[in-house]
Amino acid sequence: MKRRLGSSSVNPVGLGCMSLSHAYGAPPARADAVRLLNQALDLGYDHLDTASLYGGGANETLIGEAIAHRRNAFFLASKCGMSIVDGKRVIDGRPETLRAQIDISLERLRTDRVDLYYLHRWDKSVPIEESVGELARMVEAGKVRAIGLSEVSAATLRRAHAVHPIAAVQNEYSLWSRNAELGILDATRELGATLVAFSPVGRGFLAGGVASPDSLLEKDIRRSMPRFQPKNFARNLELFAQLKTIAATLEVTPAQLCLQWLFARGEHVVAIPGTTSPEHLAENIGTPTAPLSDSVVEQLDRLFDPGAIAGPRYPAATQAEIDTEEF
Repeated sequence: MKRRLGSSSVNPVGLGCMSLSHAYGAPPARADAVRLLNQALDLGYDHLDTASLYGGGANETLIGEAIAHRRNAFFLASKCGMSIVDGKRVIDGRPETLRAQIDISLERLRTDRVDLYYLHRWDKSVPIEESVGELARMVEAGKVRAIGLSEVSAATLRRAHAVHPIAAVQNEYSLWSRNAELGILDATRELGATLVAFSPVGRGFLAGGVASPDSLLEKDIRRSMPRFQPKNFARNLELFAQLKTIAATLEVTPAQLCLQWLFARGEHVVAIPGTTSPEHLAENIGTPTAPLSDSVVEQLDRLFDPGAIAGPRYPAATQAEIDTEEF
């Protein structure tokens, strides 16, 4: 059963493309990444998510080179307002910056339009109304079909929505990152926007993808995240062990159970797990469509009560950049 995103309908499981170029240590070889993107379309993925930030533009370039010839087969989302400048990550929501970034992104992606264009982070030095006003002009110009926001609070969403309809909010949301339930889950439903959950399997942790903190590569961003520090990691592993047991009784994988739980939060929720593994790619899109029973949802809610999770999701400096509500 497909779900609404912008003016389209998409599979509730989309593909977050970041890990093909960025963030989790060494990216896959280019030929492997091209193969995986085409495999995704062959498997039925029809919602791909990228950003100008990822790989300093390399991720958009990869998508353009790998699957631009299949452009009509997928809904394409990208992001502006955060990029790599002189080797450093910079948040910049000024209209003139966003105006320049969309043209560069379209060139990299080898397309004349982006189906959904997010403000990747709200630049708190620029009123949200000014940044969204520039995105609205992109819609008028035909370069962008719908506007989204990422990592924002319900209050900021409402301010932005007063300027131009916001089609989607992309926030981190999973069993172990439930801050969306403090406001944005309800606000998106109320305003008719889609909630796009990134890191829906806890950056791989809830899929069993991280055996120990020591297994993370040197440049993997998870190395700096509190939940992956040894003491917190050990406590969180106890929760994962219980998740595996529940998944086994339901004859699904832990990752599939995480996705099923997310889809039970509302018909306006979709997810974009990322992967570099063809096996996990097939596993995620193969998530059963049958809804979870209320009893299983309640069991998972209790197990992953926010107070039971060891460690915040970001280091303090990163958290200060983000507008979302937090426990």
